[in-house]
Amino acid sequence: MKNFLKMTLATVLGFIIVSIIMSMFSLAFIGALAALGDSKPVMPREAVLKLDLSKIIIAEQTRESDPISSIQGNTSEYIGIWSAVQAINAAAEDPAIKFIYMKPDGVAGGMAQIEELRNALKKFRASGKAIVSFTEFPSNGSYYLASVSDKIFMSSYKGGMNMLNGFSSQITFLKDILDKLGVNVQLIRHGKYKSAGEMYIRNSISNENRTQYQVLLNSIWKNFSDEMAAARGMEPEAFNSLIDDLKLNSPEDFLKYGLVDELLTNEELKARLSGLYGVERIEDTKEISLKDYASIKVLPNYRAKQKIAVIYADGSIIDGAEKKEVSGDRFASIIADVRKDSTVKAVVFRVNSPGGSVVASDKIKTEVDLLKEVKPVIASYGNYAASGGYWISNNCNRIFSDAGTLTGSIGVFSMIPEFSGTCRKIGVNVTSISSNAHGDMYNSMRPLDKAELAYMQESVDNIYDTFTSIVAEGRGLTQKYVDDIAQGRVWAGTDALEIGLVDEIGGIEDAIMYAIGSVCDEVDLGKWQIAEYPKPLTTFEQIMENFGGSKASVFAGTPLESVEKVFSKWDESNAGQVYARMPYEITIQ
Repeated sequence: MKNFLKMTLATVLGFIIVSIIMSMFSLAFIGALAALGDSKPVMPREAVLKLDLSKIIIAEQTRESDPISSIQGNTSEYIGIWSAVQAINAAAEDPAIKFIYMKPDGVAGGMAQIEELRNALKKFRASGKAIVSFTEFPSNGSYYLASVSDKIFMSSYKGGMNMLNGFSSQITFLKDILDKLGVNVQLIRHGKYKSAGEMYIRNSISNENRTQYQVLLNSIWKNFSDEMAAARGMEPEAFNSLIDDLKLNSPEDFLKYGLVDELLTNEELKARLSGLYGVERIEDTKEISLKDYASIKVLPNYRAKQKIAVIYADGSIIDGAEKKEVSGDRFASIIADVRKDSTVKAVVFRVNSPGGSVVASDKIKTEVDLLKEVKPVIASYGNYAASGGYWISNNCNRIFSDAGTLTGSIGVFSMIPEFSGTCRKIGVNVTSISSNAHGDMYNSMRPLDKAELAYMQESVDNIYDTFTSIVAEGRGLTQKYVDDIAQGRVWAGTDALEIGLVDEIGGIEDAIMYAIGSVCDEVDLGKWQIAEYPKPLTTFEQIMENFGGSKASVFAGTPLESVEKVFSKWDESNAGQVYARMPYEITIQ
């Protein structure tokens, strides 16, 4: 027994010692990873500003790269659109920057970020400095950016793939397979265009849903294709015929029809770039990346006593106070703090959200309304300002939207799946015992009865009525008019301008300048500090999040991935909750 106790104590002591050593090692490892992001870039005496968009993710806010992902081989850097635009503006006036060299292939970002980046590049080119682009695999997004250039060079190597073929959207319908599994999804909604959940109750698209997405894609593509055609001196019809008639197959086709200026090998490209730089060898050129240049040139103006606050509502709107997404309690607190800060003179509310929880949306809207009573609040829309994203922002003093922003989706829904059919198929019997007539209404083990369906529909209808009412008040419209243009329909930014849902087409820079002009006569950005909320996660916080683990996407790379992302927050405890949210999230390639 004594030997047993000795061995047990020795084992426990050894475990404690090993745990302490491993903890110390882990802390040292985490500290070393966090230190990876501490190196400071150096600005050359003169340089080319290089935009390699396969290595940059154009995001809403700049944040440090995830060290764990870097170790795994993902070297992409995140740069916020405001920082990117300000860096390009600074480069236009910086004698040290000779020209911009852009590699647009692999661009990662939403429609709004790509559009705002291109507009900044147009201003750079208007300053008299050149932009040169090189493409190997042109796509809708990459060629849209490349088209702003003075010269577009294309790889002369064979085998490249052309993905400049227009926009499309795949919508998956699951009713048939759910019927086989015995799953019955009970969808309660208001708005004939509110297609969230439609994939669970239909095996084909509704006419209303087809109409709204066709109009939406046509509108966004028109904005993109008109810009590309004009940049190359073409009529939009001629540009689109090249795509529709599949005439752009090889690099020679791009050259033949005037979409690029020259076909080059890698060595020939180096010769062109060194010639533009004014040296004989490419080794004698100096480059600086957009992220590094922004970290040197785009710095907070701490000397300025007055601030313009930029509040980023970026992501799905959820209940609670989580740091991820747009959590209702957290953002209500942030907005309240900004309202109480006397140094903040105006606010830009940057919304990039497809919506989510109605309760969280209303909490945020309430705080925005209180903020508006004491300070100008200017909305700037990113990729989405839809459903809950529009709910929280429609009452701002002025709304700026990008041309391709997905706007509106003024409609609500609730979704309650029930699995009694599944249970029967697999031989599981469930007995429910309740104290009241509808105690088991949300347990997903039986379908709703007529009274319960009417109860849920009344709740959804009441919230829809509230939604249209606050939009009417916020936009100075009649509720009947809002109902006519609402019904859950999603609009592109240009169409939203025509029907009165937004005030002006413009990006985050336009909104910030307007905010400054709303509180003083002289619109001088240099006299203001731009304070961003919430603060992005630090490198250490990202590392700790990674150690906490994350749930992998089951449907990654499939047509169901966008559906899974939308409903990933849903579980049985959400049964009966009403949502104001888009059914999909859309990206551009």
